[in-house]
This record gives sequence, structure tokens and C-alpha cells, in this order.
Amino acid sequence: MKKTVILLSLICTILLAQAQKVIEPSTKAHPEWSKPFPPFQIVGNLYYVGTYDLACYLITTPQGNILINTGLASSAGTIKAGIEKLGFKFADTKILLTTQAHYDHMGAMAAIKKMTGAKLMVDAGDAPVIADGGRSDYYFGGDVCLFEPVKVDKQLHNNDIISLGGMQLKLLHHPGHTKGSCSFLFEVKDKTRKYKVLIANMPTIIASKPFADIIAYPNIAKDYAYTLKAMKGLTFDIWLASHASQFNLSGKHHPGDKYDPAVFMEKKGYYAQLDQLQNEYNKKIKTR
Repeated sequence: MKKTVILLSLICTILLAQAQKVIEPSTKAHPEWSKPFPPFQIVGNLYYVGTYDLACYLITTPQGNILINTGLASSAGTIKAGIEKLGFKFADTKILLTTQAHYDHMGAMAAIKKMTGAKLMVDAGDAPVIADGGRSDYYFGGDVCLFEPVKVDKQLHNNDIISLGGMQLKLLHHPGHTKGSCSFLFEVKDKTRKYKVLIANMPTIIASKPFADIIAYPNIAKDYAYTLKAMKGLTFDIWLASHASQFNLSGKHHPGDKYDPAVFMEKKGYYAQLDQLQNEYNKKIKTR
């Protein structure tokens, strides 16, 4: 009996260890995800601290700072160095947010949470996936974690407000890409004016199979339709995104450029992408 209990305990330990094992998918096809990009001031108290393509944003306030997205697991040191290069203290990071629960945006979240003690607030739709390290993701999920599981401190819902040091960010629930994909809408100001900023999670379609065959996400088609319609109705002055390539960062800002928020105020790219994604969606729903 005692041997049986020991054996069962050993099996449970092995299974638990296997479940907690983290294997980040290969990024060899995306060298731009880890390619450095110098941190810079976008507008007012909003800064870019991500890589060449994985966008991470720092919002500074008198009561601490907000960090949105963390890139790959290897990005923790890069983000820390970037924040400090801008003249801010990494330890002043008080709130962590993400636009989606995929490993290329959540990779360093657990490490940064441990390093700073910041609170993680996420869209409720992605909370389970974040808690299990991506194993329950409807598309990428499996037997191993894709990123280190992270304890969620607060679940957020559509139009919830994240407040810190006079800043107020509105979470916009934009599901489809993940069940809890979201965007953030907020105001910043500089010496000349106020700006309404949108950090958009563009609703790209990643699943190759027809929507009807995605059993793990039965509402996926409805969610994409909702998000596409909702995003077309937003108003803003400046738009950014989860991936720098989506808003053409490298074409708008070059290392060493002077402060110039105006380069991020074009809107044609935003609506052109939504039109393209709408066309992809329309083709997708016809697939059987």
C-alpha cells in the first residue's frame, strides 16, 4: 500500500512537472521579434520599449508606471535596459497589461512581474490561458507551457478603466485573435496639446481550419465580426499596435529622430488593415 502511494505521488509529480514545463516556440522565422530597437518617446508620457517588431509600451506617472506587453522570454533584460536608458526606474513599474495571451507578447511577463512586484491586469477572456502558460490556448495550446504561467491579479472587462497617477486607460475587449484580445484607449498630453491614443490589437486570423471546426472556440466567428465592427468605429489621434510592423514603426521613426508625435497620426494604414482583415474574414466564413 505504501509503495502504491509513493508511486502515485511520483507519477503526479512527474505529470505536474511536465505540465509546468515551458517550451517557447521557435522564432527563427521571425528574427525581427528579438532584433533590438532603441527606446524612445512616442508622445507625452508614452514611450516605446519593445523590439523591432514586438511592441512594448511604457506609460509613466507620478505614482509609478504601466508596462503594456513584454515580448519574448528573452526580452526582460532588453525592456529593463530600455526603461532605464529613458531615465526611469524599472522598479517603478506598478501595473502590467497585455493586448493578447500569446507567447510573443507574454514571454517575459512572469519574470518582469517577479522583478518589479507589479500587478498583472488582463482581459478576463485571456485569464485562464495566462494562468496556464498558454496550454489552454484554442490554437497554440497543448501539453507544455508556451510561456511561464503568471498569476493574474485582476480580471478586466470591456470598457473597464485602469487608473494610476492621473492616467486612465480604457480596456476595449477585441476578441478573435485570442479569446481575450484587447486594445487600450487613453489620453496623453505634451506642451502643445492633448492626444487620444489607441494601442490596437489588430484582429489577424491565425487559424488555418474553418471557424466551424475550431471546437475549442465556438464563438470565434462572432467574436471576429464584433471586433472588426467595433474597431472601425473608434476615434483617435494616434494609433499604435501589438506588432510594430502593423503601424510601420520602422518607416515612421528612425533611431535618433527628434520627438515628433505627428508621424504616428496617420490613419489610412489603420483603416486599410481593417479592410484587409475584413476581406480575409469574409473569405474565411465561406470556407467549409
